[in-house]
Amino acid sequence: MTVYAWARARAFPGLPPVATRLFDVAPRTQVSADCFWQGVPGDAPLLLALHGLEGSSEAHYMRGLANKAFAEGFNVVLLNQRNCGGTEHLASGLYHSGLTEDAAFVIAELCRTDGIDRVAVAGYSLGGNLALKLAGDFGGNAPPALRAVCAVSPIIEVGQCVDALERRRNFIYQWNFVRDLKARMRRKAQCFPGAFAVDRLASVRTVRQFDNIYTAPHFGFRDADDYYHRVSAMRVVDRIQVPTLILTAADDPFVPATMFESPAIRGNPNITTVVTRHGGHCGFVADPRLCSGRDDGYWAETTALWFAGKFC
Repeated sequence: MTVYAWARARAFPGLPPVATRLFDVAPRTQVSADCFWQGVPGDAPLLLALHGLEGSSEAHYMRGLANKAFAEGFNVVLLNQRNCGGTEHLASGLYHSGLTEDAAFVIAELCRTDGIDRVAVAGYSLGGNLALKLAGDFGGNAPPALRAVCAVSPIIEVGQCVDALERRRNFIYQWNFVRDLKARMRRKAQCFPGAFAVDRLASVRTVRQFDNIYTAPHFGFRDADDYYHRVSAMRVVDRIQVPTLILTAADDPFVPATMFESPAIRGNPNITTVVTRHGGHCGFVADPRLCSGRDDGYWAETTALWFAGKFC
């Protein structure tokens, strides 16, 4: 189901033309978002969507979620992580799995300048970790506009997910991530000559090796293991005080379902956790024979939107 959902062609006829918006999140750092606005943005709730590792605002699940949310009257902002979606030239640095500052900045700016007063955040995989960590970082000081958070297949304990990714049966997923990471680093070096040691890319065969050489030292972590521990949402999920939904699958190839039995999650009354028998990683495609009307079978998108609508 992981591969099927990724490879299956999809169309999103309900989306209007994209409005691209740049956010100055830090010195020499901008992030880009694909935005879909209702007639009067301040009169409608907003869904902020966060993509996974080496994804972008054009990922099928981002567009699928946007298509459904816009049809239900939401404004939609599909945020590209730093350097993603062809934006390597907009930021002097990199991004990492726990960099919540950009999403927090975007929420604050949209509330301040666009009159948005109801926000739901939905994240997939790495973006799911970001969404949960964002809510946990806020704790009891979340902005009043933040009404709900949904995380699909979140890599909530990054180290365990990387361990699982390194299993032989997951070779194809590891290869795909590493290929994309290396290609992005080469593009990054072209934008900022001399800033990154691209000669070391030849030795990179795993995500862990990439993070040891590039991500961890760039952000001041001791090594990849230190990075994985400190950026994982598991460190702060017990502090979440906004309604939160976690959707994951028992057959996810590299997000172990056992992580979601943690007392930090199960003991937080603000978090609802759903572990399905099947769904893969960010898949969750229903049998099309069981779908009707406008339902395209992408269950996680529909469920995340339903949850957001309850509180927005």
